[in-house]
Amino acid sequence: MKIIVVGAGVLGVSVARQLAVAGQDVLLLDQRGAGTGTTATTFAWTNSSRKPDPNYHRLNLAGMEEHARLAEQLRGAPSYFPSGALQWADAANEQRLADNVERLRTLGYPAHWVTSDEAARTAGGLRVPATVKSIAHFPSEGYVLPDRFVNNLLADAEQHGATLAIGEVVAIKDGPERVSVTLAGGEECTGDRVVLAAGRWTQRLAARAGIDVPMVTDVGRGAQTVGLLGYARSPQLDLRCVIHGPGLNLRPEADGHTVLQALDLNAHVDPADPPSEDGDIASTLARRFCALLPAPGRAPEIDLRIGLRSLPADGHTVAGYASAQSRVYCLVSHSGITLAPILGRLVAAEITTDQEQDLLGAFRPTRFTGVRRSDIEVDQHVTSLGEQ
Repeated sequence: MKIIVVGAGVLGVSVARQLAVAGQDVLLLDQRGAGTGTTATTFAWTNSSRKPDPNYHRLNLAGMEEHARLAEQLRGAPSYFPSGALQWADAANEQRLADNVERLRTLGYPAHWVTSDEAARTAGGLRVPATVKSIAHFPSEGYVLPDRFVNNLLADAEQHGATLAIGEVVAIKDGPERVSVTLAGGEECTGDRVVLAAGRWTQRLAARAGIDVPMVTDVGRGAQTVGLLGYARSPQLDLRCVIHGPGLNLRPEADGHTVLQALDLNAHVDPADPPSEDGDIASTLARRFCALLPAPGRAPEIDLRIGLRSLPADGHTVAGYASAQSRVYCLVSHSGITLAPILGRLVAAEITTDQEQDLLGAFRPTRFTGVRRSDIEVDQHVTSLGEQ
């Protein structure tokens, strides 16, 4: 079977790899290169911490478990780290954290309270602020180094015969016998199936094939899609797990670097006018980071990046054929890093065997058929402790 995967972000590469491993003829297309879209600007925390929908919670749990299995199969430098995560709350966030810990415990999700001293030992290289009132530890969570992860997946996919090509897809034709994609230069590629895994570009490309995948598309100042990350090159830390605090989230990056995220600052970020390295937003991020360092020192060196999230309108993953007759399989999710391994395996299984996978049953694009967008759209601004 010839399968064209449109989009070489973490989801597209994961599916391409699984299809190639299964012996399919796979062409992976991307307009810029593997992992250069949303995947390149993600906090990359693996979790199912605040997923109240039961089906979505189960899918994310399966994603976390699949990461561990996949890590044993992939070659290359380690890219998945089951480090655990800490969430620490001040007075304003204490009840919110307590309620979520209790909810997760009833679901059997590992969560327990720790002291400041225990948290400091778990985190490594950080000072717990005196304003922190309570701290929860989530030992099953972790993080991914996205560039390494995509490179490892792609290398394995290519080793199994998949081909990556650079080209901007401008049209998809869903026919009864074959499906084709047209590139910006006029070239047409045909196959038996197309997997549309184009991230935040999914709605536009799907519409050109007559498929409705409602997504949040606003990319203006403070939009739901906008997320700012800081990449701290110095000081180098021995940070050992993911941290969520009232004013700053942190995760380890390669070579002792640290990824920083301050959710409340997203409201002030305009992708058309990015914040400067010496402006107010950068200064606020640096000040909050310094407040967590164990000793004063030189001002940190922080590079700013703006990410644009891939947000289906109802907040949940989309995975499935556009209709019973369609040859176009739609795949998009906000939880791409957590879900990539499990979606790769399940989607490949559905395509190659025509057998529906139970975990994906609630996430079909057909759920949008005949439904008004206003009835399904949810606010996906992230501003509170433990959100992403």
